Amino acid sequence: MNILLTGGAGYIGSHTYLALAEAGYTPVIVDNFSNSHRGVLQRLQAITERPVLCEEGDVLDTAWVEGVLRKRRIGGVVHLAGDKAVGESVAKPLKYYRNNIGGAVSLLEAMQAAGCEVMVFSSSATVYGDPASVPIAEHFPRSHTNPYGHTKLVIEDMLAALNTAQPSWKIAVLRYFNPVGAHASGLIGEDPSGIPNNLMPFIAQVALGKRAHLQVFGNDYATPDGTGVRDFIHVSDLAEGHVAGLKALLERGESLTVNLGTGRGHSVLEVVKAFEAASGRPVAYQFAPRRPGDIAQCYADPSLAEQLLGWRASRPLDQMCADSWRWQSKNPDGYR
Repeated sequence: MNILLTGGAGYIGSHTYLALAEAGYTPVIVDNFSNSHRGVLQRLQAITERPVLCEEGDVLDTAWVEGVLRKRRIGGVVHLAGDKAVGESVAKPLKYYRNNIGGAVSLLEAMQAAGCEVMVFSSSATVYGDPASVPIAEHFPRSHTNPYGHTKLVIEDMLAALNTAQPSWKIAVLRYFNPVGAHASGLIGEDPSGIPNNLMPFIAQVALGKRAHLQVFGNDYATPDGTGVRDFIHVSDLAEGHVAGLKALLERGESLTVNLGTGRGHSVLEVVKAFEAASGRPVAYQFAPRRPGDIAQCYADPSLAEQLLGWRASRPLDQMCADSWRWQSKNPDGYR
């Protein structure tokens, strides 16, 4: 079956491409390469030893997307395309509302016109805002603390409304926690442009000597070592979660919403120490004041995903760090 993978050349998209291919699907990438690299395509071909199908364009172009869906005879869509930096969303909210919400509306209209009603949607734990307790379960109240999180929440509501109006749609909403790591081959991984927004690539660049030190925002939280605690999940586990979600939709035909996380939190300093052990390099850090909107701890209750999808994260923190280091050390300049 051909599966359309929007944002398929990105960090999560490229790993999901491999998981889909390994499961016997034929992924077709749609990407405008605004935040990804064409070099990814050659790496994917090297890993799979198969030609990579890619259509370059923007999901905001509804007619073009419909044409791709028809031409490629798409049986389902995994929707990952969108802007994802929390800080940028605060500075440029209109960009996020246009690209994320507008892109989702455009894609859904194209799918409807082409008669494709199966979607796996990349949501986020940001829809829980600042949770009252942990671990976080799917029934917890939703809120948002930034425009990026708001776009995910709005799209979730939009999908629910569509499913109510047209029950023939099959939709899986996957709420990610913190994806890290890289493919075991070291050929693909996270390649942020400019200063990394995420912890792991920043740590990796410090270990490599590209940055002087890591800033740890806050060391006075009510956590074991005072630093923030997050649920870090290996990107390959996350990719396999997309395949499990797609299979559940195709086999059972029931829409669902699940967390994709490990169920365990690791503090910033725990991650630093694990990365030092994996790389054999020191990671210098300095404490800085808390950032507005940051919370003390956030980790998932992933039991529903195991119950509904038969999926469970299996790669521990030391493997996340080892795979990140392999990617970073083999590709010090990323895909460039």
